[in-house]
Amino acid sequence: MAKTKKTLFECQHCGAQSQKWVGKCPQCNSWESYIELTSEQQIALKNAASTHAHAAPIAITDIETEQIARFSSCENELDLVLGGGIVEGGLYLVGGSPGVGKSTLLLKMAGNLALSRRVLYVSGEESLGQIRQRAERLGVCNPALFLLNDIKLESILAQIRANDFQIVIVDSIQTLFSENLTAAPGSVSQVREVTFALMRLAKECNIAVFIIGHITKEGAIAGPRILEHMVDVVLYFEGDPSREMRILRGFKNRFGNTSEVGIFEMKHEGLLSAKNAQRAFFEGRSNAAGSAISVALEGSRALVLEVQALVSESSFPRRSTTGFDGNRLNMLLALLERKLEIPLNRYDVFVNIAGGIKINEPSADLAVIAAILSSFKNRPLNAKTIFLGEVSLIGDIRETHNLDARLKEAIAQGFERAILPKKPKTSLPIRCFEATEVTKVIEWM
Repeated sequence: MAKTKKTLFECQHCGAQSQKWVGKCPQCNSWESYIELTSEQQIALKNAASTHAHAAPIAITDIETEQIARFSSCENELDLVLGGGIVEGGLYLVGGSPGVGKSTLLLKMAGNLALSRRVLYVSGEESLGQIRQRAERLGVCNPALFLLNDIKLESILAQIRANDFQIVIVDSIQTLFSENLTAAPGSVSQVREVTFALMRLAKECNIAVFIIGHITKEGAIAGPRILEHMVDVVLYFEGDPSREMRILRGFKNRFGNTSEVGIFEMKHEGLLSAKNAQRAFFEGRSNAAGSAISVALEGSRALVLEVQALVSESSFPRRSTTGFDGNRLNMLLALLERKLEIPLNRYDVFVNIAGGIKINEPSADLAVIAAILSSFKNRPLNAKTIFLGEVSLIGDIRETHNLDARLKEAIAQGFERAILPKKPKTSLPIRCFEATEVTKVIEWM
C-alpha cells in the first residue's frame, strides 16, 4: 500500500504549523496566512530541527566553564546595552522602524572595528556605491571593511569562510534566501533557514554576526517568533525619525542584563552617543501650565523627564497618551474624579512624555497627576521641583525604589525641591516635601 503523503501548512506571519489549512491563524489571528510546505521544505525544516539530535548528555560537573571574551564596539552607548561589549561567536538581532538608524549605527560600528579586525557588511537592499557614500559621510572608509551585495545564502557563507572575517553584518535578514528552499525571500521558511545557518556559522567559526531585521506595524520583528529565540541578543531601536534622539533597548541578552538603554543623537555625521543624555529629555522646557518633572530609572541610569498634559473641555471627551500607559492614565483620572471631585469626564486629557521616551515604571504617576492638575487649573508648577511617587487605587502615594539615585540626578541637573511620599534617609542638598495622599498634591498647585 502506498504511503500517504504528509501535508504541513505554515503561517507566513508567525510560523505556526498545522496538519490542515485554516483560514485564520490561531496564534497571531492573521487571515489566509497558511501555505502548504513542499516536501523539500519539510525535509529542510526537519534537518534544521535535528542539528543536535545525536548529542550525548554530559554531567554538569564535567563541563568546563567558558570564559566570555568581549571587545568594544567603539560606541559607548552600544557597549552599555550589550553588557560591556561584543562577544565573539555571538548572534545579534537589531530591529527598528524604517529610518530610525539601524544601518547607520552598524555601518559606523563596522568601520570603526575595521581598524583592528576584518569586517564584512552584507547588503541585500542597497548598492555598494550607496553604502560607500554613506560610509564616507560617517568617516569610516577603512580598507579592512569589505562590502558584499548578495542575497544568496550559500554564496555569502562561502565568502565568509574563504576570507576569514571576524565580524559579519547582514542588512537585512528578510532579503536573504537559501537555494534549499523554494519559498520567497522574507518568508517564514527562508528567514528561519537563513538564521539557522548564520547561527551555526557564528558558533563554529567564532564570528560575531549582526542581523538587521525589519519590524511589523505592531512593532515586532517581521518573521517567525523563533527568530528571536535563536539569536543571543535582541536589540530594538526606538525613536521618531523626525527627531534627533534615538533609544536602543535590549530585550534579550544571554551575555548580560536587559535593563540598560543606549541613547543616541542623529546628526549629519550619523548616530552619535549622546554626550549629555541626562539633559536631553527636558532641555529647552518652558515653565508653562501642564508641565511637570519626574526622574525615571533606565537600568543604572537616572533620566530626568518632562511630563506634559493638556486638559481641554469637550463634548466628546478623549484620552490619549504618548510614552505613557493609557490604561494607567484612565486609572489616575478616575482616581482624581473620586478623590478630588474634579469633573474630568467632561474634558479631553492628553499626556505626553517629552523627548520620545517611554515610561514603563509607576514612579511618574505623581508627575502625571501634577501635570494634569496644572493644566486643568492653568497654573504653572515651580520650575525647580520634581515629583516622584507611585499612586495606588486607594489614593495614597507610595515610595519608589532607588530614591537616592533619582534625587542625586535631580540635584546634578539643578533642581531644588522634590515632592515625595517619604523623605530620604540620607541627607541631600535638596528640599523634600512629603505628600502621602493624592488630596495633598493640590496644596502644591
